[in-house]
Amino acid sequence: MLLSVYAPAPAGDAGAPVSDRTYDVLFLCTGNSARSLIAECVLRRVGGKRFRAHSAGSHPQGTPNETVVEELRALGYDTSGLRSKSWDEFGADDAPRLDFVFTVCDAARAETCPVWPGHPVTAHWGAEDPAAFSGTDAERRALIRRVHDEMLRRIEAFTRLPLESLDDRALRQELDGIG
Repeated sequence: MLLSVYAPAPAGDAGAPVSDRTYDVLFLCTGNSARSLIAECVLRRVGGKRFRAHSAGSHPQGTPNETVVEELRALGYDTSGLRSKSWDEFGADDAPRLDFVFTVCDAARAETCPVWPGHPVTAHWGAEDPAAFSGTDAERRALIRRVHDEMLRRIEAFTRLPLESLDDRALRQELDGIG
């Protein structure tokens, strides 16, 4: 259950929390070929300059799922920088300091994740895997759109949270409620 509803204050409201902070967000799944890439694209669009989106996998497939990339392009997303990569990249000394890590598949949730520099806030936002789906092409594309819509709703709710004013406990409860 979501604990609070947050609507941004109108422009010019002197009481509104203002932050120039940019948050680094990592979306994890096992293969980093579908769900986490969808979430990365959505946050890049929805998060504006307030968020930097990343994705990775515990056992990356090496390439993004072709049908997922096609559907993301059809939805108007820039997919030029998408690649399937290992979560090890985000544990390196020169990696971005992560503020949030979201697992988007149950397998990645069950794995022992690396210790992330900065001790980011974590949550699980599981979704069905379009890359593992064995239906028709039309059914697979419909599933990709459903996963996209689910991630879009969650990420929109996340980006509306008053991150600067929530304590750790409240923030974790909000993120779990979104998931």
